[in-house]
Amino acid sequence: MKLGFFTMPMHPPGRNLTQTLKEDREAVILADRLGFCEALIGEHATDVCESIPSCLTFIASVAFATEQIRLGSGTVNLPNNHPVQVAANVAMLDHLLEGRFLFGIGPGGLRSDMEALGNLDRDRNAMFVEAIDHILALWAGEPPYRLKGRFWDISTERTLIAPAGQGVMIRPYQQPHPPILVTVVVPHSKGLVAAARRGWKPVTANFLQPHWAATHYPMYEQGCAHGGHLADRSDWRVCKSIFVAEDDATARRYAKSVDGPYGFYFWNLLTKRRSAGGADIFKHDLQMPDEAVTVEYMLERLVIAGSPASVAEQILAFRERIGDFGTLLYCGHDWADPVLARRSMELMAERVMPQVDAAIARSV
Repeated sequence: MKLGFFTMPMHPPGRNLTQTLKEDREAVILADRLGFCEALIGEHATDVCESIPSCLTFIASVAFATEQIRLGSGTVNLPNNHPVQVAANVAMLDHLLEGRFLFGIGPGGLRSDMEALGNLDRDRNAMFVEAIDHILALWAGEPPYRLKGRFWDISTERTLIAPAGQGVMIRPYQQPHPPILVTVVVPHSKGLVAAARRGWKPVTANFLQPHWAATHYPMYEQGCAHGGHLADRSDWRVCKSIFVAEDDATARRYAKSVDGPYGFYFWNLLTKRRSAGGADIFKHDLQMPDEAVTVEYMLERLVIAGSPASVAEQILAFRERIGDFGTLLYCGHDWADPVLARRSMELMAERVMPQVDAAIARSV
């Protein structure tokens, strides 16, 4: 099992943005030093808690401070951006990283972004599909471009000066394009079937109950079969909120308290999902009343915390419930205690994963 990193990020309101951006950068740089295979970064334009408005800009800021780790968008919210800008910026970033880039895409999940950018009531799934189709066409096509769509028309016919480079799009470093990832939130996702049909790889969100997360790989298999692709569990990325300490008591105090950084994270998610009537994904039983979904309930069921041995055991139990997967994405949370937060990542890489891999090898 590979170990990766994912962060939205999520910081309490009132924290200094300069400081939290430094911490977010340090987390990715630390992940690189510890041998994490990849780091995916989210973006939200209108939120002081989820405070990275451009994941591509953030990734560029750590491109030359890292050496081995692959860096990815988690995700570029395509309806909120013009396809030409995304195609150009991603291609440039892929060159800066010399192929270490992963292109995570999505329709956008923050409702205030949608409202501010004028697409709250539009068909964002259709915008998402049209946007990625335009982006791929720009990378594969030759100028002048003649792309027609419902939401965007793209052309350089009137202004093309090909010998001087004008009207010509740059192409990515990786050909035909960087690997495309899609984050999956809903159970039994039909969107995942469509994505897998096109050869894109799934990332399961960290706030799904395990039995809902388990529905994703069968949908991925179905889509791969429709598209003529080979489904491989090693391509499945699963994100999880994890905290590791030297002892169980410290871990529980930090990660299971409603007043701690993990408590804030799940309170924030719950508050936002409830406002849109979307709390069902947090339930282990859909018959549960909404009021039973509390922060305490979510922390107990959705956070893995403990000593290295305990966390390894919990990860293996989680894997047993949802099935084998290729990459475990350690979810980044606010560094309320930077020493403990850094140590958790160190323990995860140096003591937890060797135990997990040894147990998987024994089972094989």
